[in-house]
Amino acid sequence: MKTVLKRFLKERFKLTEYIITLRNDDNRTYRYFLHDSRGKDPDDEGFRIITGPKMPIEGAMTGAVLRSPDPVIFEVSKVRTAGFSFPSASFWHRAGATQIRGMRLRVAKDDIGIIWTQPHQINDALFMGISAQISIAISNVLLLEKINFYKRQLENENEYLQQQINSIYGDALIGVSARMQTIFASISQVAKTNTTVLILGETGTGKELVARAVHQASNRRDRLMVKVNCSALPAEMIESELFGHEKGAFTNAFETKIGKFELANHSTLFLDEIGEMPVHLQTKILRALQEKEIERLGGTSVIRTDIRIVAATNRDLQKETEEGKFRSDLYYRLNVFPIEVPPLRERKEDIPLLARHFLNKHAKNAAGKVEEIGEKVIRRLMQYDWPGNVRELEHVIERSLIGAKNGLLKEVQLPAKSKRLALHSLASEYIQTAAEAERDHILFVLEKCRGKIFGAGGAAEILGLPPSTLNSRIKKLKIKSKHQYSVK
Repeated sequence: MKTVLKRFLKERFKLTEYIITLRNDDNRTYRYFLHDSRGKDPDDEGFRIITGPKMPIEGAMTGAVLRSPDPVIFEVSKVRTAGFSFPSASFWHRAGATQIRGMRLRVAKDDIGIIWTQPHQINDALFMGISAQISIAISNVLLLEKINFYKRQLENENEYLQQQINSIYGDALIGVSARMQTIFASISQVAKTNTTVLILGETGTGKELVARAVHQASNRRDRLMVKVNCSALPAEMIESELFGHEKGAFTNAFETKIGKFELANHSTLFLDEIGEMPVHLQTKILRALQEKEIERLGGTSVIRTDIRIVAATNRDLQKETEEGKFRSDLYYRLNVFPIEVPPLRERKEDIPLLARHFLNKHAKNAAGKVEEIGEKVIRRLMQYDWPGNVRELEHVIERSLIGAKNGLLKEVQLPAKSKRLALHSLASEYIQTAAEAERDHILFVLEKCRGKIFGAGGAAEILGLPPSTLNSRIKKLKIKSKHQYSVK
């Protein structure tokens, strides 16, 4: 669009050596929009100043022009002595200008910017007429950019909705224990407010489910909760992901990107694994929380936001603030209403309920219709101390359903050595090697398939391995089953 506008000015009005600047939304600063220097762009530092995103209106020639209904002429030699800042001095010096004329660009009652040129090129009357037409043309360009922006925002929201819809409705908080009843009470207490919530707990305890419960019980539930996993993004991408960027803000920024803060406007922003946030970005997060405003990378205007923040971490943030790894001011800003999610080993009375929930969720993976869990299985689940918490319990149930039949889950596959440690109530935790975990898993599937490796319903098919590869793994891991099977 800028190319079209430049050609319009050149072909229709023979206008060259001009600068167009636009007023920013904050009404206190202005920005460069377009210029022509007969194809010779100056490369010195003085000219590059005018291509910056923000320059103050007050104290500059811009302020004087915006206050006048008529063109204003400045003597180049007297500009600085008159106390005006002159960031475009290099441009006009290169053009050989002795005078500069500025005319405000206005649409209806709104001043949108200024066009600068040399007085000798066009008389004032014609210049004012050109300015009126330029104002309309630029207003149309800005309107089209805004329409395209909102179109992209809608596309981003729809795409994000598709990505998140399954996780929103897939699980819910489940528990009858006293610890879970305390959490339910806390959610009920804080949900209707705009208070920032910090969710604490080990990996796999269900912190995201607590965040979703807070959102679903809030007055913002009609809009999508937006999630950012701070540990899943490279450090160089987090700022753009959170705050967005303008087209051309950096290499490969080919179009404007809407950040998660904007996407979550009037809704809830869930900052998962906030303890992984790089220290240099914590300042920007703090400002966004305190001032309720952000700026896109390479942006020229401040964007006001109305966001409810829910953050989660498995780290001890208080300890990390003492060690200088996390900003103390951000920690205290986040830790307004903490909710601690207990590990599964501290609420074992919830295990039967959770196990049956995951049974119903993953029953389609069973060879036959499985509707119940045997009491022996429940006892074994209660005896295990679940270092991976609720997430590990779900994976165990899902894996154990492979090959289950006759309507009842009679066996579960627990990590063998960890299970024995739990049965003996040992405090230390045994962690399997990768080979031991693989051996246990293959043996479990072989038992369920009654030693069948090849063909439909065989272990190779269930494990997603070629039969020859599975045979090789059986040999290498020295797996022996009570069933007879072929090892070639």
